[in-house]
Amino acid sequence: MVYLTGDTHGDFCRIADFCKRFETSVDDVMIILGDAGINFSGGQKDQAKKDFIAALPITLFCVHGNHEQRPYNIPSYQEKEWNNGIVYVEEEYPNILFAKDGEIFTLDGYQTMAIGGAYSIDKMMRVAYGYGWWEDEQPSEEIKQYVEQQLADHDWKIDIVLSHTIPLKYEPIESFMLGMNQSRVDKSTEQWLDGIEDRLDYKKWYCGHYHVEKRIDKIEIMFENYGELYTVEGENSWN
Repeated sequence: MVYLTGDTHGDFCRIADFCKRFETSVDDVMIILGDAGINFSGGQKDQAKKDFIAALPITLFCVHGNHEQRPYNIPSYQEKEWNNGIVYVEEEYPNILFAKDGEIFTLDGYQTMAIGGAYSIDKMMRVAYGYGWWEDEQPSEEIKQYVEQQLADHDWKIDIVLSHTIPLKYEPIESFMLGMNQSRVDKSTEQWLDGIEDRLDYKKWYCGHYHVEKRIDKIEIMFENYGELYTVEGENSWN
């Protein structure tokens, strides 16, 4: 079974509860839609999180967020083929996978693309206090070109998109931080995703980032709810 949820920010107790509730196994997959918070400090705290996850009866498949390091910048991660796409994985933790941006995976029979990254609205605070900010948090031009080439190779038709942030036109403005001047927020990734979404023939698009639960047409924003990967029969997410 393939499940989804939103940002976890390093707290996997709710994932452990989910595993117990649904009696999962490592053959089951939980998609984290960015900001898993596994590669954050780079030290013992990260190690403790990974040890905790390694003992869970589930495989985590993580989209890159903005509050975490990119795994390809961490020497212990290696590329591996998984479900017809490329993931980053550490040998010691085979049930913790990070999607390579632009890769197309076959999940429950669906062609599924991962597109990670977003802008941190709290960037200035993080820079000022040295609290976990990475300049490559958003997709680079190279990543964007790879995504677009992959989609072109598939005639701009795919079943499911997994991203961290959302196409600009679907932003949940009700979730915006009070007092935040939106004109100072870099929305280049959202603008780019807008263009992708306009051209793409797809069935479902999932994202996280905004810490809300919301559906807009074929778009679903997730936070702490869970769901099964899209099925033709209908929607099925739950708390």
